[in-house]
Amino acid sequence: MALPEPAPNGAREKLVEVRQTLLVLHKALLDSERTSYEIVHGPIASSAAFLQLLINDHWFAWLRPITTLVVLIDETLAAKKPPASSKDFERLVNDTRALLSPSREANGFWQRYSGVMQRDPGVAVVHEKLEKQLA
Repeated sequence: MALPEPAPNGAREKLVEVRQTLLVLHKALLDSERTSYEIVHGPIASSAAFLQLLINDHWFAWLRPITTLVVLIDETLAAKKPPASSKDFERLVNDTRALLSPSREANGFWQRYSGVMQRDPGVAVVHEKLEKQLA
């Protein structure tokens, strides 16, 4: 079995850049959804309680695709055997582009995501930055 071709630095660097902005977006989404949750349900007692809500509460379930994508990117960037190829990096950039576009409307992610962008200018600004990186 042949090992994948080593990735050129450009493809890896682009994925690293996208990952960094995706992490900022993920944090902004978590903060925004936490605030919305607390308006409805009252304050969350601790970071541990918030983590349990992220894992178990339906309110936050729609965020799982973006969390999963971040994990996949991290695993790919850290892969040693076999090393990741430029195709792996490009696929993850394309997966990010697809997740954050209206074409994903059917699974409910885009509907919730676009709603957060409309109510939270901080999320909208990070989304715009990420769109530019993905163009």
